[in-house]
Amino acid sequence: MRLRSRLRPNLSLAAWLRPGMGIKRWLLVVFVGELGLALALALALRQVYREVEVDGPLQAVLYLVTLQFLPYVARGTILAAAGAALFVLGSLRVVRVLMDPFRPSGAATPLVEVIYQKRFLARGPRVVAIGGGTGLSTLLRGLKEHTSNLTAVVTVADDGGSSGKLREQLGVPAVGDIRNCIVALADAEPLMGRLLQYRFPADEVPESLGGHAIGNLLIAAMTAVEGGDFEEGVRQVNRVLAVRGQVVPVSPTPITLHARRRDGVEVHGQSLIARTSGIERVWITPMPVRPSEDAVRAIAEADLIVLGPGSLYTSILPSLLVPEIREAVVAAPALRVYVCNVATQQGETSGYDLADHVEALLGHTSPGLVDLVLANSRLRDLAPDPWHGAPVQLRWPPVTGSAARLVLDEVVDPANPHHHDPARLAGALLRLVEREGGARRRGAAGVRTA
Repeated sequence: MRLRSRLRPNLSLAAWLRPGMGIKRWLLVVFVGELGLALALALALRQVYREVEVDGPLQAVLYLVTLQFLPYVARGTILAAAGAALFVLGSLRVVRVLMDPFRPSGAATPLVEVIYQKRFLARGPRVVAIGGGTGLSTLLRGLKEHTSNLTAVVTVADDGGSSGKLREQLGVPAVGDIRNCIVALADAEPLMGRLLQYRFPADEVPESLGGHAIGNLLIAAMTAVEGGDFEEGVRQVNRVLAVRGQVVPVSPTPITLHARRRDGVEVHGQSLIARTSGIERVWITPMPVRPSEDAVRAIAEADLIVLGPGSLYTSILPSLLVPEIREAVVAAPALRVYVCNVATQQGETSGYDLADHVEALLGHTSPGLVDLVLANSRLRDLAPDPWHGAPVQLRWPPVTGSAARLVLDEVVDPANPHHHDPARLAGALLRLVEREGGARRRGAAGVRTA
């Protein structure tokens, strides 16, 4: 009884025939083919029965097989019912036998739901998300439930922790943010995510392994396997871990971030800049820097381009300071949305309101960079104690000239008011795509509530 109840969802004909499964047309083809075979067999039996003289036991067998002892209507009803039952049972069993090996190990989701989900996601909008850090990972976790046409363009300016050590020792770009995005998009079991995020304790292993995340070492190793080609190494890791979409570095070249404070003091390196307040300007070296070809192509083909959420100066701007990436975003026909953080960050954005964030973004890039600015409308009860930041206040419009429109929505995570809620944020963005038609719409600066 227990086995029977476990298998019942997979044998639901209604589930297999839902719109979007792509199976009804082929079932129709199979049915027409079987109907043709049945008609051919019926004609053959008819010919045998009428023209071939049969005596003895064979005549009795034909009499029983063709159900001649029943009325004509009863014969047709019984044969049709038996044929339909065998057709449905056989088709479902064949599909199950063919697809069961591809079901994730230990998955509790019925196979029909897995197939439907994948086909549904393949029809989702083409989304490019640009940034890094925790904000980008949060966004990806929400979006991957609605589309598999995702490209995460990730900064490689990090110079601290495990990423900084690998960058210094092996000469590879920063891999930490790339690892986090791969984990967020991976279709692997939760255990795989825990494995990739695992760090060797510094006091229990040799110094060369201490503090390194397994995922960082995997990306570095795959880069070495691919002959030092960082972009190809990341592509292969995407494939190995069954990433839903793709994660690409903004550049295959290690990038260094620099900042100048309002008092003229310069700060060098992402890890130091993240703790610096009063930033006036940031820039990257070396210049020129080669962009990722996959990133430029994805931006040109996107329906939606999302900038952020994430650290303004150390996650979002480093990618947009790559000239070809910035120019691709400006020229893209997609709807371009900047997602402002729900809270300020101690250091780089201390005291910033919404307009300050937008002015800094457009001041470093282009006034025409974005079409919409999405900000959190829920400011009440968002300051747990202790909290080193503050809710981003909704001052609008910015002083710098821009045609960007403001859209307000409740996108904060009530349980963690420092961050966005993945599901709410993804829902708000997809409503914008539906409303705007996925195409660029320019208009006078204003405010909308989603």
